[in-house]
Amino acid sequence: MAVSINPQVSGGGFQGAPESVANSAIAVMVNGDTIFTVVGDIQIIQLFSECVTANNATASTLQYSVTPTGLIASTISGASSTLASAIIGTTVALDGTALSTAPIVSPNAVALGTVRPIVCLGGVIKLVIGVGSTTGTWEHYIRYRPLEFGAYVY
Repeated sequence: MAVSINPQVSGGGFQGAPESVANSAIAVMVNGDTIFTVVGDIQIIQLFSECVTANNATASTLQYSVTPTGLIASTISGASSTLASAIIGTTVALDGTALSTAPIVSPNAVALGTVRPIVCLGGVIKLVIGVGSTTGTWEHYIRYRPLEFGAYVY
């Protein structure tokens, strides 16, 4: 029996599949907001949020959560440090060291990449906002690799 390998996904998707990116609408961050819908299985390579208009002094925190279709939500980060008075260009970046590691908050428009990619089954990626909604607006970005044919993020 002959085996055919599609060059677009050689390496089981982990090494050979092309990376893709998506970004969200710009909005105030509210607890439970869906920032991305995931169709099919993907590998999150980088996930970060950027402050577009400044926050006030509300001590909001940010945590990322994944809810696979038909399953329960799981956080994929700890809670960030406070986003109170975050200025335009502040970034919050997922640190894939462990699912409990807090995202890295950087006020100088620099987002660090993830340490380890995270496998995400089809479903949604949501925000867990502690204390209260942000007053500033934020945009979210994801860099990912599809793990199966037809997988994508929007």
